[in-house]
Amino acid sequence: MSKQVRVRFAPSPTGPLHIGGVRTALFNYLFAKKHGGVFYLRIEDTDQNRFVPGAEEYIMEALEWLGIAPSETVGRNEKFGPYRQSERKDLYKQYADQLITYGNAYYAFDTPEALDNLRKEYEAEGKTFIYNWSNREKLDTSLVISKEETDKRIAAGEHYVVRFKTPVDETLHLQDIIRGDIKFETNLLDDKVLFKSDGMPTYHLANIVDDHLMETSHVIRGEEWLPSMPLHVLLYRSFGWDAPEFAHLPLILKPIGNGKLSKRDGDKMGFPVFPLEWKTEEGISSGYRENGFFPEAVVNFLALLGWNDGTDQELFSLEELAEKFDLNRVHKAGAKFDPEKNKWFNHQYLQKQSDEDLAKAFAPIVYEKGIDVDYTTLVRIVSSIKERANFVSDFWELADYFFVAPTSYDEKAAKNWKEETPNLMQQLISVLENVGEFTSLNIETIVKDWMTKNEIGMGKVMQPFRLSLVGALKGPHLFDIVELIGKEETIKRLEKAIASL
Repeated sequence: MSKQVRVRFAPSPTGPLHIGGVRTALFNYLFAKKHGGVFYLRIEDTDQNRFVPGAEEYIMEALEWLGIAPSETVGRNEKFGPYRQSERKDLYKQYADQLITYGNAYYAFDTPEALDNLRKEYEAEGKTFIYNWSNREKLDTSLVISKEETDKRIAAGEHYVVRFKTPVDETLHLQDIIRGDIKFETNLLDDKVLFKSDGMPTYHLANIVDDHLMETSHVIRGEEWLPSMPLHVLLYRSFGWDAPEFAHLPLILKPIGNGKLSKRDGDKMGFPVFPLEWKTEEGISSGYRENGFFPEAVVNFLALLGWNDGTDQELFSLEELAEKFDLNRVHKAGAKFDPEKNKWFNHQYLQKQSDEDLAKAFAPIVYEKGIDVDYTTLVRIVSSIKERANFVSDFWELADYFFVAPTSYDEKAAKNWKEETPNLMQQLISVLENVGEFTSLNIETIVKDWMTKNEIGMGKVMQPFRLSLVGALKGPHLFDIVELIGKEETIKRLEKAIASL
């Protein structure tokens, strides 16, 4: 690539960052890293009516947590600052004026009421009102009134908007890195509002001006912006600027049914759609972080929603993703969100964590329940159960019997408790009482020797033994459990089972 790659993520601070937005940020980040470029964050807050306090900080915190923080943003390396659009608003009027001077835009004074009446008239005739080449010279615009009259009405404080003057009878052949050649007929486009008399630009003008001034080389954004592509390319052309390259990413789809993944899907099916928890007066929306996901697992999962490297590899570090990422391998079709696959990724990353780190994460859960356990024991417990966990929060359910004796016994498993079982368990207690070195291997050797010597079948002892200690036929190696809970507790649980079962 001849020029430096500069890509941006440009969200509006209107609420929590949706997982679809996170993936857009991630693909921009990976593309920048792949090409030794810059990934920057611009906050597009020109629509002050939709501004939500705390949303900007949330976006930054989410990107930091995921490990894909921008190298330029508000308060950080502001090479082309400010990076908050509301602080750039004085810039945009000169560009709106420039478009009018070039004959590529015009003032429109139509009131909302007048436009509403027009829409109703069109509807009555079975048509749809579009503000464009077919009617703009019949409406209240600077295209049909004199410059003097236009200036007078603006000076009098009359409300107006600046609209783009879309070219007539032109077929645009535009290139998208993901979708190839896309054709647009300009006669089907409307004359979008670019600037309002309150001094604020609309998204379209601010976006183009900022991308140009911030030297954006590629615009990588969601598929929902594809209909805006012809306007944006025409705006670049109208200013006499080179347009960046465009790539429109596929949607992230619902796990079941059609359409874009929404918060409602997450609420209904019990998975998060936001990276971090978001609190409002209405309640709390859960986040990936608070649900116990590892940021690396979230990144890995999202990277494969709509992209792959052409191999069967599924687990990638962030560095590997950056090295292999290629926009030409992004799919056009939407990618279905799979909550189970999402958990699978977290399971894989949980297995990669050290037992020591997992024990540190598990410790607060144990201590919160008023249980005092030494760290070394906790490390060993975690090591024995982590294979069956997707999240650290699963550990208690998988390991509660290490800390607390069972209060009930699984009914199906209790069928293994036969007439002769209490006598066998009593004999087992005697064997255990005489074990000196109370380690897993030594206990196992002595117990199995006793069974062999007395020709007792393995199933007659091992299943009731496990049931007595755990309350069910689950858990890691039985003699590891015995060692970890200790001789006294093991005998106590056997005696309780004899009395209860």
